[in-house]
Amino acid sequence: MGKTETASLAAQAIDGIAMPERIGRLKDAMLDEPRYVSIEQARIITRVYQEHEGEPRILVRAHALAAALRGLAIRVTPGELVVGNRTAGVRAGVVFPESGCRWVDREFEDLPTRPQDRFHVREEDIREFRNEILPYWNGKSLEDVLRARAGEEIDAIARVVKINQKDHAQGHICPDCRKWLAMGPAGIRKDAEERMQVATGAARDFYEAVVIVMAGAQDFMHRYAGRLRTMARGAKSSSVLRANAAAAAPASREAAVLEDAGLPMPESREELLLVADICAAVAERPPETFHEAVQALWFLFVILQMESNASSFSPGRLDEILAPYYEKSRADGMTQARALELLECLWLKFNQIVYLRNRGSAKYFAGFPIGFNIAVGGVDADGRDYVNDVSFLCLQAQAHIGLPQPNLSVRLHPGTGDQLLKKAVRVVAKGSGMPQFFNDKAVIPAFEELGFSEREARDYAIVGCVELTTQGNNLGWSDAAMFNLCKALELALSGGKDLLTGAQLSPDFGSLATYETFADLEHALAQEIDYFMERMLHGCEEVEKAHIALLPTPFLSGVIDDCMAKGVDVTAGGARHNLSGVQMIQVANLADSLAAIKQLVYDEQIVPRETLLDALQKNFEGYDVLRARLLNKVPKYGNDVDWVDALGVRWARYFRQKIGAHKNYRGGPYHTGMYTVSAHVPMGANVGASPDGRKAGEPLADGGMSPVYGRDVDGPTAVLKSVSKLDKELTTNGGLLNMKFLPEFFQTEAGVDKFAAFLRTFVDLEIPHIQFNVVRREDLLDAKAHPEKHRSLTVRVAGYTAYFTELAGDLQNEIIARTSYAGV
Repeated sequence: MGKTETASLAAQAIDGIAMPERIGRLKDAMLDEPRYVSIEQARIITRVYQEHEGEPRILVRAHALAAALRGLAIRVTPGELVVGNRTAGVRAGVVFPESGCRWVDREFEDLPTRPQDRFHVREEDIREFRNEILPYWNGKSLEDVLRARAGEEIDAIARVVKINQKDHAQGHICPDCRKWLAMGPAGIRKDAEERMQVATGAARDFYEAVVIVMAGAQDFMHRYAGRLRTMARGAKSSSVLRANAAAAAPASREAAVLEDAGLPMPESREELLLVADICAAVAERPPETFHEAVQALWFLFVILQMESNASSFSPGRLDEILAPYYEKSRADGMTQARALELLECLWLKFNQIVYLRNRGSAKYFAGFPIGFNIAVGGVDADGRDYVNDVSFLCLQAQAHIGLPQPNLSVRLHPGTGDQLLKKAVRVVAKGSGMPQFFNDKAVIPAFEELGFSEREARDYAIVGCVELTTQGNNLGWSDAAMFNLCKALELALSGGKDLLTGAQLSPDFGSLATYETFADLEHALAQEIDYFMERMLHGCEEVEKAHIALLPTPFLSGVIDDCMAKGVDVTAGGARHNLSGVQMIQVANLADSLAAIKQLVYDEQIVPRETLLDALQKNFEGYDVLRARLLNKVPKYGNDVDWVDALGVRWARYFRQKIGAHKNYRGGPYHTGMYTVSAHVPMGANVGASPDGRKAGEPLADGGMSPVYGRDVDGPTAVLKSVSKLDKELTTNGGLLNMKFLPEFFQTEAGVDKFAAFLRTFVDLEIPHIQFNVVRREDLLDAKAHPEKHRSLTVRVAGYTAYFTELAGDLQNEIIARTSYAGV
């Protein structure tokens, strides 16, 4: 039997595995648990800083992490096969004083009732925070330091530019999971100890910090082993549990599977001791089995979160990373069902960590997009199709669990086999918003043009929502800033005045009333972009400087090439690659607005310049006929109209060219992305009425490359053709195309085949990304009206999946309004 036939049979077998009862119980328990704010780590961090005043910051941070690893309360939920969390509770919002305290002080009481991403709070925690934690951190946190250094400058451009990472540490990175599994904390600690012996100055401090945190990581793992052994002393053996189950009722399917495989019963003494032994083993040596590798990987991501309390630490190409451990354990007798159960336990753990953001940030990153992105499929280092059993196990885990995390991505290329592609389509049809799809044909050459080797480019992964990265060697700083091109156009039309407030936000380069030609308008738009870009880059530089000084990350640096070789922390440029990514928002509205002005004002001269400007200033009050003409008589981006699409392309290219001429503070290049997270809603709230007919304050287009909802009237293929005109080099930081289909389309095999063909067209057109919501409008409306009946309903927001009922009303409305397709 050939390799392809063997793989096909394995995939079919995986497709037939049902979700274990254990997973359903653990999922329900997790969703039932209330989400609280936790100050426990803040308490530990504050104490350690007081004890180590005056020491190098990297050593203080290392001691703080190690103390948390040794002192935080830990918990194991009965039945877990993968253990570990950064709090005893699940989905807790961690207060992290090194990054920011002042906003917590302002918003603590409002967290349970704010519009987006709510948390329960304890009165005693508020009192302790204000009496014992906040006083120490006044003026010392990242938030305070940046406010003092550059707060006025950043505020002055905030209507056009959102600069990120101002009150939390940097995430958005894919650690070297292969290195972590090959060496473990013990091996990395030993390497750092040896290097420390010959190092001096700052390099010696760096290696000492790595030793401190890796020792803490080992102790953290041993603590879980100890907790499990304590639980085992009060548990019954598998034989007793089987006998009790047999006497009470026929054996459950799960129990039968376990018995056939010779495995311990759930929550039995043997099972608890098995997991305890695994935790103890990976603390002292590299993992050897599939179960050990999965547990070791989860410990890695828990500790990364404890060190930085940031979003978007991503495992990368999990099917490739776990393949050798899976193959060894299969040879030793592990069943596919057991492997799937372990992965599904890992999937649940990814949903147990969320990120506490301030009120404003929660609007831009709504629905807890923590960003554990896992990629499967794609090509290998030699350009050949890569797929294995783990690829299918990951898809089956998503099909079973259907929760927002991890953010599952499938890499496609012209040689992707039908089996992986159609399995992915069937998982999409289940409506969880996953997997999303990335296109090797677009991404790999764009990465090579950015300066990566062919081998690195072929090994790309995704962090967070849709941000592209290489694995284990790249601090991409992909969430550096968001630039509102639509606001820049507004200021170009209004002489630099904010249409919402009347404030003068930029120099007066002219107004629509003064531009004799369309070229004059475009010249002013370029001046607005240049003006705000210069100030944005200075703000980004201030943020990077503050991170270097205040938030070095020795644990993360231990798993990023080439930090150990250089003896330099990743925040200070220790990684092999050092990029910064900025999002261009929003090309669809910009193209539609420019098209309306060009056609109606300058080409056909139907609408006087002064009339359109007055209509914008009055938010179309008294201009209903003009607004209808803008909306309906001018072609729109997303319908394969070349001249309209070209306007969006032109300005995206302009922005990319301008920013690409600059280097960040770590010496690496700036590059661009086109995705919004949920920023299209608050950024739209900052933009006055626009020439595309949009009223003041309404959301901008979702996604990043997507058309404005409701304007893509010529169907999904026309959307693909419009988006394909955007050069792939414009989205090396990630591009996002969001589409919505009705569930009925996937109910037949013919529908699945058509959708698979649609995705092959996506590959051929060299579009970097596409994702789908498969949901009925009626279901979303019912979920909005009756959230208690739809707590597990997930939707694709913009590069990530979130619980629909946990989104604020304005974002829910925008998702409901998106165009739905009945077919391709």
